[in-house]
Amino acid sequence: MYVVIGHPASRASRVIWMLEELGAEYEILPVGPHSDQINAVNPSGKLPALKDGDDVVIDSVAICQYLADKHGQLTHKAGTPLRGLQDSFTQFASDDLEYPLWTEAKHRFVYPEEFRVPDIKDACRWEFGKAMETFEKRFGDGPFVTGDQFTVADLLIGQCGSWASSLEFDLPKGKVGNYFESVWQRPALARAKERGEAAVEASK
Repeated sequence: MYVVIGHPASRASRVIWMLEELGAEYEILPVGPHSDQINAVNPSGKLPALKDGDDVVIDSVAICQYLADKHGQLTHKAGTPLRGLQDSFTQFASDDLEYPLWTEAKHRFVYPEEFRVPDIKDACRWEFGKAMETFEKRFGDGPFVTGDQFTVADLLIGQCGSWASSLEFDLPKGKVGNYFESVWQRPALARAKERGEAAVEASK
């Protein structure tokens, strides 16, 4: 059985969602960053980590792709053009979408007070808006970013969109807006949220 180490309000939510999509058995250890449990498996103290027996995988993107490859689901075959397209959208999620979201979040509540720059939010929102313009141009005939198959890239982009919405970033309407709404309505995501909330409640 897998063990997800990380609070469900963190990037661990991606891993929980991924496991629900795969129908895998797992437990959640809802700890915070730099806790003893995460420090024991990740020197940076960052969330999340995945225990797979005696093995540990860290970084949410790496974990999700590891699970997809291991289970042979939600991914295109390595060495194919579709996998190249998938990986490019995975990088887009990490580099173009997540970066401004995480930058603003760090200046809201992560950095010590003396290092926070509240006005940086304007630059973050501008950068995110430019990324959304790029996404609109790159998005094909869908319904997902590589065509008919929901993949790791869609999960990561969908989670970034949800994160953006919670921070009150502007999201496009039309084709891209419909894409986000479709991804957010996946039953596995609803189950992941329920599992995460139950794990947090049980840990109190």
